[in-house]
Amino acid sequence: MARRNILITGIFCLLLIASFFGTNIYNNTTSATTPPKSIPYEKPSALNKFDDQYDVIVIGGEPEGVAAAVSAARNGAKTLLVESREELGGLFTFGMMNFLDIPQGADGRSVSHGLFEEWHKLVGKGNTFYIETAKAAFQKLVNDEQLLSLTTNTNVVESIMIGNQVVGVKLQNENGNFEVKGKAFIDATQDADFAVMSKVPYFIGGTDIGMEDKKMAVTLMLHLKNVNWDKVKETALTKKFGEAEVTDQVAWGFSQLHYDYKPVEQNTRLRGLNLAKIGNEYTINALQIFGIDGLDESSKQAAIEKGKKETMNILQFLQKEFPGFEQVEVASYPPELYVRETRHIWSEYQLPMADVWTNRDHWDNIGYGAYPVDVQAQTPQDYGFVLADPKQYAIPFRSLVPMEIDGILVVGRAAGFSSLAAGSARIVPTGMVTGQAAGAAAALAVLENKSFREMSKDTKMIETLRTNLNEQGAFVEHISTDYPYMGEWFDGSIQQLLNYGLVSAGYSNDLKVENEATVHSFIKLLKETIERTAPKENVELRNKITTIFNSEMAKENRPLQLVDVTQTLSALINETGKTPSWQGLIDQGIIGGNVAENIPGENHSLKFKEMYAICAEMIRYVKE
Repeated sequence: MARRNILITGIFCLLLIASFFGTNIYNNTTSATTPPKSIPYEKPSALNKFDDQYDVIVIGGEPEGVAAAVSAARNGAKTLLVESREELGGLFTFGMMNFLDIPQGADGRSVSHGLFEEWHKLVGKGNTFYIETAKAAFQKLVNDEQLLSLTTNTNVVESIMIGNQVVGVKLQNENGNFEVKGKAFIDATQDADFAVMSKVPYFIGGTDIGMEDKKMAVTLMLHLKNVNWDKVKETALTKKFGEAEVTDQVAWGFSQLHYDYKPVEQNTRLRGLNLAKIGNEYTINALQIFGIDGLDESSKQAAIEKGKKETMNILQFLQKEFPGFEQVEVASYPPELYVRETRHIWSEYQLPMADVWTNRDHWDNIGYGAYPVDVQAQTPQDYGFVLADPKQYAIPFRSLVPMEIDGILVVGRAAGFSSLAAGSARIVPTGMVTGQAAGAAAALAVLENKSFREMSKDTKMIETLRTNLNEQGAFVEHISTDYPYMGEWFDGSIQQLLNYGLVSAGYSNDLKVENEATVHSFIKLLKETIERTAPKENVELRNKITTIFNSEMAKENRPLQLVDVTQTLSALINETGKTPSWQGLIDQGIIGGNVAENIPGENHSLKFKEMYAICAEMIRYVKE
C-alpha cells in the first residue's frame, strides 16, 4: 500500500512509523516473510594492533557508520571503523528496531539507494528483518572491503587535536591503549559523541526553536513470541481497538489501545500498535517512556527497567483483552532504548524545516530525505504531531560539515539539521545515505588534500563527489518539484512559521489557509510565536503576551477582525499615545510591504493565511 494512501481517521500521529510497513519499496508488492539466505558470520573482536595512520577513521558502528566506512574504503581510502559495542548495527541490532521506515519520494519509491539498498537486499528486502541477519549483513559489508579494518569493544577516550583540526584519536580496549592518527574523521555515533569530544558546537533538543526542554519519548521495543497472527487479523476486522490493517508481515493501527490500556509505571504510555512479524517472533514499537535524558546512562538504564516492568503489564492486558495474544510471552528484552533525539551539531548549512516543506534541491545535494516530519510526544498528555509530509528534499554536503572544527564530518540523526527537519532526516535509511556520502567525501578530500570546509565551497569537488556517488548507486539526481502554496503571497510566511514549528500541516500538507481565523487562534499563535522567537532577555514582551493570552478576549472564538489584530499588536509593542491602526503598524515597520499590500486596511474578517502572514511578520520584528 503506498504511503500517501494510508489515512486512518483518529489515529493522530501514532501510525507514522507503521505507515510504510505494507510496502516493498522496490517493486510495490507485499514482501515475503521467508528469511533471506544465511550469511556466514563470525563475531568481530577488538584489534590488538593498529596502523600508525589511516586515511579515514569512522567512529561508531551504527548502520550510518558502516555505510561511511564501507564507502570510504570503496573509494580507495585506508579506513578504520571503531565501535564500542561488541557487534555492529547499533539501533537496529541492540535497540531491536527491526522494521524499517523507508522514505519514499514523489514516485512512491525509495529515495534511499546505494549502500542502504545493498544492505536491505542482504536482509531480505522486506519491511522487517532478523536481528542476527542484520548483524551478519553489516559484518559482510565490512569484511568485503580489503582497505577496511574493524575494531569492536573499543572505546574512544580522547580526540587528538592541533588547534581546531582533528588529527588523531586515543583508543582503549582489552588489549591496551592506542594512539592512532587519521587524515579525516567521521562521527557516526547516535549522539555526536566524538564531535562533541572534538569541541564541535551543538545544541540539544529544540533549543534552536526556543524549546530547550524538548525531549521526545523514548521507546523500549517489545520482543515477543507465541502470537496468533491469524487471530490478530480477525481482531483488526472487528475494529475492537479502532481502525487497523494487518498484512502477512506487519500490523498497524489499534489506536483505541491508547485509551483502553492504563499504564502502571509512571510516565509511560502504550500507543497504537506498530507490530512486525519476522518468522515466529514479533516486535512492537508502541511503549513510550517520557522524561528521559538520552545523554545520561543512568537515566536510560532506569528507563529500560521501567520499560521491562511495563512490558509485563502490557502482556497481561493483551493476554486478557486482545484475541491473538492469549499465549504471548516475552522473547527477550532489548539491551538498548530507541532514543529519538539528543544533540544536533551546528553545521555550515543547518537544514531548515522550510527546505523539507518546499522539497528543496541544493547544488551540493548528496542524497535525499522524504520521510514525514515526525515530532513524537514529549509528555503523556500530548500525542506528538506531523509537521508535514514532503515529496523529497536534498541533503546538502554542507550539513555534514560542522562549524569551527576541521577534519571531521557528522552523519546520522545528529548531523546539521534543525531540530524540526531532523524529525524527518533522523531515520536510519536517510542516515545511511549521509554515511555513504561522507565516506566518499572523506576519501576524495584525502586524495585532493583539501579540508572538508574547503570542499564544501568548491563546486568542482562537489560535482566530482556527486558523480562518484551516482556511479556507486546513490540517488543524487537534481530534482525540481512543487510544494503546497508555492507562489502564493503568503508562501514565505508559512515557511517562516514552519521553521519554528508554529503550524502543523500533517500528512495532508493542508494548513487550511482559507478557513476563518478566530481571536483565540490568533492570540494563541501569536503567543507561541513570541515564546519561540523572542530573546529570553526580552522579559517585557514575554510578560505582555502572557497577559494578553490570559485575558478574556483571548478566549473568544468569534471571527478575527483586523481591528482585533491592530489592538493586540499595538498593546504588545506599546504604541503609546497613538490610536491603534493597521497603517500605524505599517508605518512602524512591524507589518512589511508584501503583507501590507495583500491585507486591506479596512476592518474585515481574516482567514488563516492572513493570520499566518501577520504572525510571521512578528518573527521578523522580534528578531530585529
